[in-house]
Amino acid sequence: MNGAVFAHRIQFAFTVMFHYLFPILTMGLGFFIALFSTLHLVTKDERYSNAAQFWARIFAINFALGVVTGIPLEFEFGTNWSRFSSFGGGVFGQTLPLEGVYAFFLESGFLGMFLAGEKRVGRTLHWISGLGVAGGSLLSGYFIVATNAWMQHPVGYETDASGGIHLKSFWAVLLNPYGIWQYLHTINGALLTAAFVIGGIGAFYLLSGRHREFGELSVKTAVVAGVILSLTQLFPTGDLNGASVVQYQPTKLAAMEGLFETQRGAPLAIIGMPDTENGRLIDPIYVPEFLSFLAYGNFNATVDGLNSYAKDLWPPVELTYYCYHIMVGLGTIFIAQMLIGLFLLWRRKLHSSRWFLWMLMLTVPFPYIANEAGWVVSEVGRQPWLVYGLMKTPAGTSANVAAGETIFTTMGFAGIYAMLSILFLFLVARIIHHGPEDSAAHA
Repeated sequence: MNGAVFAHRIQFAFTVMFHYLFPILTMGLGFFIALFSTLHLVTKDERYSNAAQFWARIFAINFALGVVTGIPLEFEFGTNWSRFSSFGGGVFGQTLPLEGVYAFFLESGFLGMFLAGEKRVGRTLHWISGLGVAGGSLLSGYFIVATNAWMQHPVGYETDASGGIHLKSFWAVLLNPYGIWQYLHTINGALLTAAFVIGGIGAFYLLSGRHREFGELSVKTAVVAGVILSLTQLFPTGDLNGASVVQYQPTKLAAMEGLFETQRGAPLAIIGMPDTENGRLIDPIYVPEFLSFLAYGNFNATVDGLNSYAKDLWPPVELTYYCYHIMVGLGTIFIAQMLIGLFLLWRRKLHSSRWFLWMLMLTVPFPYIANEAGWVVSEVGRQPWLVYGLMKTPAGTSANVAAGETIFTTMGFAGIYAMLSILFLFLVARIIHHGPEDSAAHA
């Protein structure tokens, strides 16, 4: 790989991973804002109104930072990946503008009405705007995932005599079988992240002895939602998203599992260190025949290993393998943690168990890590393809942008993003410091 291609890839990876820290929360938090708004409309309980207004202010900051950090990604398609844009623009040039419509117009418009407060816009319109915030964020995410799913499993296109790609069926792209479960798995992960953030901030209030009523509501909501979401992240969304990988990207599956040799009754590696030079896992712990069962529903099924494919078609095995196991390991911890929380809730000890509240507060960053690790698996595991089976990654870069130029702008992005991170943490900390009563005063 030449230096320019590597620099382009590093810049896009850095900018998109930083950007995704914000949509993770907005896609998930919008649902809980709508939930609290609906509960307030039905019960007339002001606790739910205060909660919805508080989380809407957190949402607004995330939304603003998501917009700002998303702008460079659009430019990078043209500056660093111009040949890819020329090749696939006829397809993703349809889905990406729709994401902009929903993110900038629908989502931001409804958010503005919601933040204006119930006293200004009326109870019913305020509730509708809460639903609009959730719907806009979910639709925005769908168009992004549909674009990525086309890169993972291209459908709904046709090629001309010169090899160019043209959109043949817009609905085939939107309803890509690879994308449906990829989207549901992504949204489930975003909802789970939001549940952890809600629970973590609620736990902070309970531990500090402030805003106890709001803290109890937040922790209870987080645990109940967290149990459901941590389980559905595993099954069905994770399992069926994995089935798409089995069907369409067998090399990615082999790299994820560290499987080098094709095996009948393939074992599932719980831990181990991939040794690509010698084609083996070092010090593995296996569950016999379980990978075959997970992949094909048959303990005796044959699973293709990496050695069944040419080495130049292998993805980066170590990065794919370790990120996959980080994601799965954290997901397992989330299930255990939330089940413990549910047990404490059943025993009426949830809000008084300080050790659990500390754990809930300190584990807030982990869903972010799991989400980012999952996307690394998805993108790195697709390599060497930029569009699977159609265009390899080096072929999609801009030929006239040097590595030095890209490195220079990456350093600039790093500086700007450092300042944005400080600003984000300051603004969120200020909202948390003022608490839900201040949010209610703005309603």
